[in-house]
Amino acid sequence: MSRKKGQTYSAEQKTKIVLELLKEEESLAQIATKYKITSQSITKWKKQFLENASLAFEPAKAVQEFKNEIKSKDEEIEELQKQLGKSVVEKEWLAKKLVSSVSLNERKTLVEVGLEFTKTTQCKLLGIGRSTYYYQPAPISKQNLKIMHTIDEIATDNSEYGYRFIHQQLLEDGYNIGKDRVLKYMQLMGIQAIYPRKKRFTSIGNPEHKIYEYLLKSYWTRTGRTKQVYVPTPNEVWSGDITYIRTNSGFMYLAAVIDWHTKAILAYKISNSMDATLATDVLKEALSKYPKPKIFNSDQGSQYTSHEHTQTLEEHGIEISMNGRGRSIDNIVIERFFRTLKYGNIYISDYQSIKELKEGVKAYMHKYNFKRFHSAIGYKKPMNMYLEFVKSVG
Repeated sequence: MSRKKGQTYSAEQKTKIVLELLKEEESLAQIATKYKITSQSITKWKKQFLENASLAFEPAKAVQEFKNEIKSKDEEIEELQKQLGKSVVEKEWLAKKLVSSVSLNERKTLVEVGLEFTKTTQCKLLGIGRSTYYYQPAPISKQNLKIMHTIDEIATDNSEYGYRFIHQQLLEDGYNIGKDRVLKYMQLMGIQAIYPRKKRFTSIGNPEHKIYEYLLKSYWTRTGRTKQVYVPTPNEVWSGDITYIRTNSGFMYLAAVIDWHTKAILAYKISNSMDATLATDVLKEALSKYPKPKIFNSDQGSQYTSHEHTQTLEEHGIEISMNGRGRSIDNIVIERFFRTLKYGNIYISDYQSIKELKEGVKAYMHKYNFKRFHSAIGYKKPMNMYLEFVKSVG
C-alpha cells in the first residue's frame, strides 16, 4: 500500500490497522511500514480504540455524549460570535480551541482535498508547517534493525553501559552512528544502564503520574563486599519490567512478573507495543492465577506509573514500590532473568517471525520455570518451589 500526499485515514481504516496490531502477529514496525504511517500514530489509535471500546456496548450513551458536546460547542461559538463577529470567531475558535487541544498528527488528518481553501491555507490555519505536513516517515531499514539488535547484545552483556559506552562499542564494531541516535534507539527499545547511582538516562516516565517510594530498602543485605536484596519468603515481593525482544522481521516487547524469592515467572506477554496496557495485562494475569503479594516493585516508566496499573495494585491492597530514579539495580532480579532469557533462548534461536518467537519463548518459559535448576535458590526449580509454598499456605 502506497500512501499519497494528503491522504487521510477513515475510522474504518484506522480500526482495521488497530485490529491488526492487536492480533500481535506482526511487529509495530512491520505494520507501520505496510501502511506507510508512523508507529506513533498507530500507537495513538490503539490507545483511543481501547479507551472507547466500552462505547460499543452503550451506543445510546455515546450518541448522547456527542450531542451534548455539539450543544456545548454551539453555545460557545454563539457567544463568541456575539462578542467578536463571525469572521473573527472562525479564526480565533480554530486557533485557540482546535489547534491547542488537538495533536499535530490529528491536525494533519484534518487537511482535505477539494475544498475552496488550498492546502497551504489549511496548514496555516491549523498551525502545521508545509514540510511537516508532507513529511513521510522512513521505515526501519534492515541496517538500522541490525544496529538495534547489536545495541541489545551489548547492553545485555554489559549491563552497566549507558549510551556513551554503547556508542563507543558500536564504533569499535564498525558502525557509523552518532551518540544521539544510540540514545534514541535505546529509548525506543526500553534499554537503560543498570548502575547503582544516578545516570542521565532513565526509563521514560510521565511527569503527571505519581512516583511511589522504593520499599525494598529494608531487604538490602550485605555478604562480604556484595550488597543485594534478600526477600526471605515467596509471594512477599513481585517485580515487573519490560524488555526488547528481537526477530529477523522486526522487534517486539516482552513484559513479565517475577516472584523475587523463588525467581518464578508468574506471567508474561509478548506485544508489539510498549504501553501501559502491556504492563497491566501481565499484572492482572498473575493476580488471576496466584495469591497477591505484599509488595509490587517496578521502575518509574510510564507503563508502571499509569493510573490503570497503580489502580489495579491499590484495588488488591498491594503496596507499590518503585526504583529510585536511575537505579535499575533496585529491580535487579528481573533484569537478571531477562539476561538469562536472551542468552539462553533469544540470541541462539534466530526467530524469523512473531509466531516462531511466541512459540519459542513459551517453550523456554516452561523450561525455565519447571525444568531448569536455579543456583540462587539452592538449585531448585523456580515454579516448583513457588507452587509448593502456595500449597503450604493454603
